[in-house]
Amino acid sequence: MDLAGENALAPYLPDFGPGSVWLVGAGPGDPGLLSLLALHALQRADAIVHDALVDPRIVGLARPGASVEYAGKRGGRPSPKQRDISARLVDLAKEGKRVLRLKGGDPFVFGRGAEEALALVAAGVPFRIVPGITAGIGGLAYAGIPPTSRDINTAVTFVTGHNSEGVVPDGLDWESLAKGSPVLILYMAVKHLGGIAKRLIAAGRPPGQPVAIVSKATTAEQRVLETVLGEAAAAAEANAIETPAIVVIGDVVRLRAGLDWLGALAGRVLVAEPIPGKQRQHAS
Repeated sequence: MDLAGENALAPYLPDFGPGSVWLVGAGPGDPGLLSLLALHALQRADAIVHDALVDPRIVGLARPGASVEYAGKRGGRPSPKQRDISARLVDLAKEGKRVLRLKGGDPFVFGRGAEEALALVAAGVPFRIVPGITAGIGGLAYAGIPPTSRDINTAVTFVTGHNSEGVVPDGLDWESLAKGSPVLILYMAVKHLGGIAKRLIAAGRPPGQPVAIVSKATTAEQRVLETVLGEAAAAAEANAIETPAIVVIGDVVRLRAGLDWLGALAGRVLVAEPIPGKQRQHAS
């Protein structure tokens, strides 16, 4: 499969040389959110090493004859060790192959891209970073929730829901997060949402603040649950919210009433003004 008009774009697309590695963000799921550079890499790579969160339709865009290796890491499931993934990238490059390391979202946003790039540096392997649309931006856009709105917030904070040991990070300044950032976007947080909410509420975050949980964002299986902070964990469990999921905490969630463009395509009536007061809990 060739990108339409790629010949016209060729002068602007860099060479993918043998013996190099491209660390490429595949975006949150929808293949339409791939960058031109990402598609260019898929069409040129000899070997592709991809994450669990890369949509199969994206992997299917690889050129015929390219080898494809799964290197997915999912919490609570048997997964390859990070050092083994990095070593594999080095070995494939040393064999003279064009190696595409395809990662969900953006390689440098909770994606271990820096670790892999540093391993390539240590091994003397040339590499390129190709940014992708991270789920905290693209996933919220597909849910009709803007991370920022000038009438609501002038700052937004991205937070991981668990550390390298798989538990809620104790090193975070929860009080500063609770009081200092009007909008919090949490990655990999559903499992520990109850504990996170307790920390934020104890530090001063209102338990009635709007929360949205976006499951399987930008895919055909996307679900959006609107609730409030004090009830978020119980609501996620009651509605059987599946991972991967993004959690957003803040008054920007209210704007979904008017900005749920996917819902509008399915017949949902949008409301021009944000709905005041506590949000009703519902899944869509």
